[in-house]
Amino acid sequence: QVQLVESGGGLVQPGESLTLSCAASGWTSVHSTIGWFRQGPGSLRPVGIFCIDKTGTTTLEADSVKGRFTISRDNLQNMVSLQMTNLQPDDTAVYYCATSDLRGTCRRSDFTIWGQGTQVTVSS
Repeated sequence: QVQLVESGGGLVQPGESLTLSCAASGWTSVHSTIGWFRQGPGSLRPVGIFCIDKTGTTTLEADSVKGRFTISRDNLQNMVSLQMTNLQPDDTAVYYCATSDLRGTCRRSDFTIWGQGTQVTVSS
């Protein structure tokens, strides 16, 4: 059974950087797309940020992070990372990684297995 565990969250000041990691166990890398989502304060549900499929093809879902966030994947280590730079208060959220058997998707409803989330707080 696939399990996902996020790590790397924390409290940072505006303009600083963080790298989140998503470690997968029991993961068959052949068919899985991994996505990063976030749920901000007061939001009803997580929204997509960035997704990456088994070939390394990425899908940027949130224009607000363009040029600041990067997603990468290591199939040998079963790890997906989200590198976040120039963080702003609006980036404050619980960040989740999730997996889908569909290739090229970043739609929340396509992702069936989710991690427990890691909190990112951006504040001065």
